[in-house]
Amino acid sequence: MAARGQPIHSDICGSVVADGSEPFQPFLWTEGNWPAHARSAVRLHKEAPMNVAGWLQALGMERYAAAFRENDVDPDVLLTLTADDLKELGVTSIGHRRRLLEAIAALRSERIPAEAPTQVLSGPLIESTGQFQTSETTAERRPLTVMFCDLIGSTALSARLDLEDLREVIRSYQACVAATIQQFNGFIARYVGDGVLIYFGWPKAHETDAARAVRAGLAVAAAVSEAPLAGQTLQVRIGIATGLVVVGEPIGSGDSRQQTAIGETPNRAARLQGLAGPGQVVIDAATRRQIGGLFDCRELGAVELKGLPEPVPAWQVVSENRTLGQFEALRSGQTPLIGREEELDLLLRRWTQAKGGTGKVVLIAAEPGVGKSRLAEALAERIAAEPHVRLRYFCSPHHQDSALYPVIAQMERAAGFAHGDAPEVRLTRLQALLAEAEPSGEDVALVAELHGLPSTDLVPPLDPTPQRRKEKIFEALLRQVEALARQRPVLMVFDDLHWIDPSSRELLDRLIARVANWPVLLLALFRPEFQPSRAKQPQVTMLSLARLDRRDTTAMVASLAGNTALPAEIIAEITERTDGVPLFVEELTKAVLEAGADGPVLTSVPHPAVPATLHASLLARLDRLGPAAKDVAQTGATIGREFGFALLASVTDLPEPELRAALDRLANAGLLFVRGTPPQSIYLFKHAMVQDAAYGISLRSRRQRLHARIVASLEVRFPETVLSQPALLAQHCAAASLTEQAIAYWLKAGQQAMARAAMAEAISQLRKGLYLVPKLSDSEARQQQELDLQIALGRALIAGHGYTASGVGETYARARLLCDQLGDKARLVLVMFGQYLYEAMIGKLKSASDIALRMLSLGEMWNDNRVRYLGCRCAAVIDHHQGEFVEARTHFERTLSLYNLADRAYLADLSAEDPHCATLLHFSWTLACLGYLDQARKRLDQGLSEARQSGRPDTLASSIRMAWVGDNLLRSTASVWLERVDELSALSINRDLPFLEGVTNSVRSSYLAASGYIEQGIALLRSRLATTRAAGNVGTVLIMSVYLAELYGVAGLPQDGLKLVVEAEGHLRPNQGCWWEAEMHRLRGQFLYAIGERTEAEASFQQGLVVARRQSAKLFELRTAMGLARFWRDQGKRMEARDLLSPIYRWFTEGFDTPDLRDAKALLEELA
Repeated sequence: MAARGQPIHSDICGSVVADGSEPFQPFLWTEGNWPAHARSAVRLHKEAPMNVAGWLQALGMERYAAAFRENDVDPDVLLTLTADDLKELGVTSIGHRRRLLEAIAALRSERIPAEAPTQVLSGPLIESTGQFQTSETTAERRPLTVMFCDLIGSTALSARLDLEDLREVIRSYQACVAATIQQFNGFIARYVGDGVLIYFGWPKAHETDAARAVRAGLAVAAAVSEAPLAGQTLQVRIGIATGLVVVGEPIGSGDSRQQTAIGETPNRAARLQGLAGPGQVVIDAATRRQIGGLFDCRELGAVELKGLPEPVPAWQVVSENRTLGQFEALRSGQTPLIGREEELDLLLRRWTQAKGGTGKVVLIAAEPGVGKSRLAEALAERIAAEPHVRLRYFCSPHHQDSALYPVIAQMERAAGFAHGDAPEVRLTRLQALLAEAEPSGEDVALVAELHGLPSTDLVPPLDPTPQRRKEKIFEALLRQVEALARQRPVLMVFDDLHWIDPSSRELLDRLIARVANWPVLLLALFRPEFQPSRAKQPQVTMLSLARLDRRDTTAMVASLAGNTALPAEIIAEITERTDGVPLFVEELTKAVLEAGADGPVLTSVPHPAVPATLHASLLARLDRLGPAAKDVAQTGATIGREFGFALLASVTDLPEPELRAALDRLANAGLLFVRGTPPQSIYLFKHAMVQDAAYGISLRSRRQRLHARIVASLEVRFPETVLSQPALLAQHCAAASLTEQAIAYWLKAGQQAMARAAMAEAISQLRKGLYLVPKLSDSEARQQQELDLQIALGRALIAGHGYTASGVGETYARARLLCDQLGDKARLVLVMFGQYLYEAMIGKLKSASDIALRMLSLGEMWNDNRVRYLGCRCAAVIDHHQGEFVEARTHFERTLSLYNLADRAYLADLSAEDPHCATLLHFSWTLACLGYLDQARKRLDQGLSEARQSGRPDTLASSIRMAWVGDNLLRSTASVWLERVDELSALSINRDLPFLEGVTNSVRSSYLAASGYIEQGIALLRSRLATTRAAGNVGTVLIMSVYLAELYGVAGLPQDGLKLVVEAEGHLRPNQGCWWEAEMHRLRGQFLYAIGERTEAEASFQQGLVVARRQSAKLFELRTAMGLARFWRDQGKRMEARDLLSPIYRWFTEGFDTPDLRDAKALLEELA
């Protein structure tokens, strides 16, 4: 027999005509005609219904009957068996395998008509051994390498040969191609005249399909040209292309049914062969990438191909060589730990330190497949004999919007939750899990609530405030870890951190900050693109894993091979091609071992969602496991990375015994991890990429049907999942094109996340719902759904990122339009308030004022005090910001008179801050500007007091932010600022409120300045101003600009101060007042005087007085009068200075202990 990959000689490729009793047999062997026992087996099959055991007996192979029976080899499966399959069945004798393959080929040949035309045939004239598929095959979306082989000069042959001679030449050519293709496990899909269409990668995938195709192309070209066929010397040209296709379901009807691959790839292969010269093979870019350096190729550049919109790059394959290419990294599994001694030693040292009470964190970063998880597992193995607690959390790409998913999932696994458990049973199991840490009743209730379990019997109803409840849950979870650590050292592993949800990341950040004083070692594993936020803390170590060197890679191959002696050249080839990535080593070595290590090492086929090597390896292994196992893998992958037996059984059509058998095969093959026994068992794909590969081969139509089944099953049989994981239902509904249901579930998921103060998740989920809205037909119901989503999104954006966050304005504008279209009065006020907040904060005071007045009008029209309150409050704030302080005072006083404590919950839903606290603090600003300084201090203190009593950290932080303005107006002392800093520091210990850091820095800057550290205070406030300016919050930019300018004045930096004032004045709008206008004129006058511009300075002071008097801003009038009085004093105009300052000072009736009035009194005494 010819060696693999060698040219086929003429005695193999020549025409063979069978005797009259048998149809033409296209499979040609060096042994000559078919063995007698093969013919007998064929006749047995023709004379009676097929019986596999009888067929084996006719061949003299009855010894294998039991193995065939135990592995469910029926007549249809028999026709698909390959050499690899026979080895798995125990046929170890090469001679027996050859005879069985010949007999199987004879069986299949019965399906080929004796007289086949030389034009397009109804099906494969010649099929490769082991590649037959029945018509029941399910269509799949999978990568395929397609070869198109065309005979050169067939037209000239037809002109000079007799038709029967031409027929003989064509048949000899086809037989030669078939015999050669057979050696490389190709599948001849059909004959097109004198062309042959061949698939590599279907019906069974091999890890080397692209390389097999190229090798086969070179071999076919050589075999056809070297062997005279029916007395003629022929040549072919070959095109090869690789890409995704849909294949597996015969197209057509009756005798015209064909196994046709649908997609661009077959057409590209056919067009590429037109570029090839005689005996040449031309390939596309995808094939070139797959073969790497296995072949020497000559670049042809970008070429025009008929039917393709753009030129495509092409290469001519010159010859094969031993230079191998690079692979992308994949995620590693339980491979031998080799080459990680230093990294493991580091972890062991950190573990020793942690056991001693000095907690440590190791952040492990590496590309997929390099061994992050394996290293963590190795540490666990090394310390297994030591008393400790191990906690492992798996982040999921499908739950990045599900708050605390890895934490909840870990506790459910540890508690042993089972499908069908009543809530009471789950609560009992959860209590048993938590008992070791001796938690309080409230902690148990908080954790129970996190799992959606009843908790009212444990403690009284918990604080319903979302932010407060979130904080308490975080504290309960952290106390649980701390309590466990007091008993035994704790090893915590957070895996796949690049998929972590925002709430879990927030919890992890707090955990990292606290473990320094606990006997805890925390490992966080992630891909390089993830940016950890606590990497610079002293207890944290960064560890980056590199690929293995050649020596370690070779050692890993040998370890994986075990007792199987692999040839040195194959080990070297694996080592070369895996490029030091442990996962590649594992997968390629397994493939070689499963194939018997008797052929070339395999390569890969690309796939969009999975790195090429792993995808090809997985497809090959799935194909080998059989249709049932592959179907179960696809169905499980549709459910998710982790799935339970009960849900899977409710979705699949397989009987339970067959389902269990298929799952066992997947688990035994190392594709699934399993926990428990059916029907309570839980399955986890070994890697996320395993799931992606299995999911990706299903057609979209099949995936949609499966997702729809999953939704129906969850809604009927798993109501607890529907309640606790609406985002999961939304994902399945969207994938099933159940758009209306998906939108409803995304809304529910977003609202649930907001209730837990998980704003990042809420925003993402609500936007996913909005993305689906246009897919619904235009109707009132669609508008209602969109309005619900827009309102919820607006609230989430403000709570998560602030009033001026990107998207807030557009969200509320769209919601306002929908309210108008629907005539929805109930939600119109909610939307208008959101619009008001946005417009006011970006400095569009006229627009915000119009909205406030409209709300006032609606409150009167509807006789609704809550709407009156909102309108009046908004009008008061706008009046203040426009410098209309008298009107603002009137509106604030009316707002307070309209306030009803019973309305507090309704009003609190409108924004992240408590409306009453905000009103009091805003009112303090107005009173201060009007000159009622003691009343201003009273309202400021009252607002802060009520904020502290609210129990809402976000309200207190927001109130201190507003008090920062009032304290600056009143020129509070360093002791007051220190009190504010301490309060904010206490808030920040266990919380991560969106704006807390900014508020803290603003207050700290004032404390530093008041304490004499002017330069440090300036630097901190300047940084805050830059951040605020970037956020587009115009109102706060003006406030910060004025305060920073004041500090520049104290520091003796008039040029910097003047520049800042000019920049701030650029935010003023024509014909729109500004409450800081008088102060800006005063500061400009002060800075101009300092640099010697006396005329302009005096004009600025005078202008400031005009504005302050127009606004009745007595505090600003006093300050400006002092500035001008000092200017006149220095000019020798002491009497004019005293006459200017004295009347305004005498106007004041309170606040004489404030710095402004003390300074004014001292200046008057100096001028007396």
